[in-house]
Amino acid sequence: MAFKGLEPIRYGGREVWPLIEGGKGVSATNHASSGAWAAAGGIGTVSAVNADSYDAEGKIVPQVYDQLTRKERHEQLIEYAIDGASEQVKRAYEMSDGKGAININVLWEMGGAQAVLEGVLERTKGMVAGVTCGAGMPYKLAEIAQRYNVHYLPIISSARAFRALWKRSYHKVADLMAAVVYEDPWLAGGHNGLSNAEDPKNPEDPYPRVATLRDTMRKEGVSEDVPIVMAGGVWYLREWNDWIDNPELGKIAFQFGTRPLLTEESPIPQGWKDALREIEPGDVLLHKFSPTGFYSSAVKNDFLWDLIHRSERQIPYSKVEAGEHTVQLDVGVKGKNFWVHPKDLGRAREWVAAGYTEALKTPDDTVVFVTPDKRAIIRKDQADCMGCLSHCGFSSWKDHDDYTTGRLADPRSFCIQKTLQDIAHGAPVEDNLMFAGHAAYRFREDPFYSNNFTPTVKQLVDRILTGD
Repeated sequence: MAFKGLEPIRYGGREVWPLIEGGKGVSATNHASSGAWAAAGGIGTVSAVNADSYDAEGKIVPQVYDQLTRKERHEQLIEYAIDGASEQVKRAYEMSDGKGAININVLWEMGGAQAVLEGVLERTKGMVAGVTCGAGMPYKLAEIAQRYNVHYLPIISSARAFRALWKRSYHKVADLMAAVVYEDPWLAGGHNGLSNAEDPKNPEDPYPRVATLRDTMRKEGVSEDVPIVMAGGVWYLREWNDWIDNPELGKIAFQFGTRPLLTEESPIPQGWKDALREIEPGDVLLHKFSPTGFYSSAVKNDFLWDLIHRSERQIPYSKVEAGEHTVQLDVGVKGKNFWVHPKDLGRAREWVAAGYTEALKTPDDTVVFVTPDKRAIIRKDQADCMGCLSHCGFSSWKDHDDYTTGRLADPRSFCIQKTLQDIAHGAPVEDNLMFAGHAAYRFREDPFYSNNFTPTVKQLVDRILTGD
């Protein structure tokens, strides 16, 4: 018996529960979790962001980038991505056993996004019901969906973003837009669509924002049959009681990104699952360190604290004596063209005395102080760039034209491909970026998970359907 008012929806030619598994990138969602979610009657989502592929014995193929140039490594990356996501979709589709539906998730800002998406859809015809896509403004999503006759579900964080996409492109392929995913930029895990007009420190109530989105959709003539998917901060359906069957909001579906991480089928390593049980309120930080340039939400662990402290050891400089920059920086740098504030010179000397002896230039006319070991890691990671983003602040890579953003590589950021691959494949969780939604602290409080209980995906979906 489902939670009151929650009705199945028609999707992909069959009735499914309006419960969507969030498509967490780089191997945090795979065929096992999404196939099981679909088999339980919902919409499972395979992440098509550098997914794992397998050898003849079923072992995961390590993604090794042995080509000499970034452009060649980028081509390897696209090949890995198409192979991996196609294999994940095929396995998920088999597991779903004709129930529910399988979506794939891509980030528009990932390197070679269009080539990857087209490559996967080409190889998995008839298996993918829809494509969810955010992180950027994916204008071309509708025409790609039309070419392969699949549904598409844009991920947006404001009515304004939806209207821009609709006006420019989506109105031409209205019949294949299956839903609009509203991803709460303050509550969702991973990369968030916070705009310059919004304050990262002042979360806004999602209800009026979603009501405005529905109002915009109605004004643009979008069918009432197109649900809005609430994503970010969703835990118990009973907390969203007044959203269900609400004429102002129209049809609503719900996306769960964080809860499916802690299931039997979830592919993340045991150390990550154990860490989820320990998260407390406020442990997830909305931060700006990602090389994508987007805000993103991750757990405050050693990896994140290192980035926070690194940016604190930062001072502005001028190449000539000017304004308050009246003294020359004499530590951490080579050459004399670093003029700084006298107070900052004192701070720099203290950092150097503490072992942070290397000053690295940033694109914003500042220098950050790091240890020699950290400098070596940063430089190696920048040199090893495999072009996983369309634009990367950390390495200055761009996936088209002249292959450079033209900006200085930013040592305050990090190689996102490396850390996400590492954490997903068993490296220590403290030493890597651990994405999670802001409701992750509820694993500690929710009695469903007490006594170290880890549900199967089916048990989780059944539980969600009760309202809990």
